[in-house]
Amino acid sequence: MRSLFSGLVPLFALAHCAHHLVTALTVPLLPFIRDEFALDYTRAGFVISAFGVVYGISQLPAGWLGDRIEPRTLVTISICGVAVAGILVGLSQSYLMLLIFLVLMGILGGGYHPASTTMISATVAPKNRGQALGIHMMGGSVSYFLAPLIAAALAATLGWRSPFIIMAMPTIALGIVLYILLGHHVPVKETRPAAPGHYVETPAAPGHLQRLVTLLILGTFTQAVVISTASFVPLFLVDNFSISKETAAASMSLIYAVGLLAGPLGGYLSDHLGRVSIILTVCFISGPVIYLLNLVPYGFGIGILLVLVGTTIYFNSTVVQAYIADQTSERRRSTILGIYFFGNMEGTGVLTPVIGYLIDRLGSYQSFTIIGAALFTVALISSIFLWISRD
Repeated sequence: MRSLFSGLVPLFALAHCAHHLVTALTVPLLPFIRDEFALDYTRAGFVISAFGVVYGISQLPAGWLGDRIEPRTLVTISICGVAVAGILVGLSQSYLMLLIFLVLMGILGGGYHPASTTMISATVAPKNRGQALGIHMMGGSVSYFLAPLIAAALAATLGWRSPFIIMAMPTIALGIVLYILLGHHVPVKETRPAAPGHYVETPAAPGHLQRLVTLLILGTFTQAVVISTASFVPLFLVDNFSISKETAAASMSLIYAVGLLAGPLGGYLSDHLGRVSIILTVCFISGPVIYLLNLVPYGFGIGILLVLVGTTIYFNSTVVQAYIADQTSERRRSTILGIYFFGNMEGTGVLTPVIGYLIDRLGSYQSFTIIGAALFTVALISSIFLWISRD
């Protein structure tokens, strides 16, 4: 535990928090944005996908660059870049301007995840990799937990634009500070002996391509569908339970507060019980959880489901990243992680307006039923492929 909470890991937890301070604001503020521009579910979905689609695409060149240039440069650009774009989002006066600046946010933010995950994986032993990545996920959880609460409070008093502008200021400052701090810890990509604290490992043995591809598809599909569906939780609560927009926005914090425990716990369990078993369990659970949104009453029941949604998100993301790090050599790790984050985020960006369109046409009950069935079916098919390709 001492090695996990020293050196690079806590720095990157802080960096992860800074990166998402602004990017996490859009979903909880969606009810305010919808009223401002008179949007239906479909066009509200495009607000989410304007950032998500481009953010996903940018993971590919960012992953490629992460294997070739100083990774802390990508991290700094991503942290400060999303903050600058967030200020512009807060200043936007039309629906089109809002979409353009969210696209810019996606472009500037794409370098963080491939670079940071690779650096963390390189500085801890494989037996502790899941826990280290889980601690890293805690930083994002803090942002996604605080963002709905801050957004609801500021939007209620100063309007929905104020959270973007106000939260961008500390994000820029953190980006600059972290660039300086990481300069003392970042692994050097050279052929000479590794820097202190840099764990040297033998490249992963070939022969597991089918299992790797299967788990990549399963992990990215499940993550994209669950996050896309969760993006409509504030609107779902407002429309189906007649609660206030402020309460609906704040409810998103419950999903992401779970990550403070679920990220490290998922990593710990995967270190001891195996990555594949944890991934399959989480993916099988996700379908029924989405379907049950149709059935439980507002209050304790909805709260439990939101906790389970957050658990599936953080277990899945942490363990899939650890599995990729285990199965790829360090020389190509950023590139493969870039492909994973591309599929994850691009899928979210594409699926969000699709799910919004589905809700507009069929209603939330039929839509959540279809989504739950699709998640369970993909998990079942993937488990069959994994069983066939077992050693």
